[in-house]
Amino acid sequence: MENSKTLILDSNTANQKIKRIAYQILEKYHQEKELVFVGIASKGFLLSEKILNDFSLISSIKVKLFELTVNKKNPLSVPVAIQPKTNFDNTTVVLVDDVLNSGKTLMHAASALTQSGAKQINTIVLIDRRHRKFPIRADWVGLTLSTTLQEHISVEFEKSNVKAYLH
Repeated sequence: MENSKTLILDSNTANQKIKRIAYQILEKYHQEKELVFVGIASKGFLLSEKILNDFSLISSIKVKLFELTVNKKNPLSVPVAIQPKTNFDNTTVVLVDDVLNSGKTLMHAASALTQSGAKQINTIVLIDRRHRKFPIRADWVGLTLSTTLQEHISVEFEKSNVKAYLH
């Protein structure tokens, strides 16, 4: 059967995992006055908005939200861009993406944030596929899933619903 997809994360479960990640951020950073969330365009940014929404319900810590654009297929072809443009001098940054596969995208994003002055970076992914080619890991993960290299994972965002599929 071509183009078949299997639901691996339904909306209720995804929302529970996102809420748990928000609590984990609060547990780690409860003494911070300000945090920065940087979502990797476009689905990492959508996920960071959802995490921020849950986080703001349980914490009074001020959070600034940014979107980072990186060419996922060829990260060196175009410079990493952060919107709105800023400098992260001495800032604690939470870097968010939807799926961690080889680690290439997170590595390039983290490198750009480091060069921009971040004092600390923690990473979040909704799904970790465990196919690391680069020495990076996610600090907080919604779901760890061992897949074959031929399989593909897609995360879909519709209003308040988040679902993930294995293709």
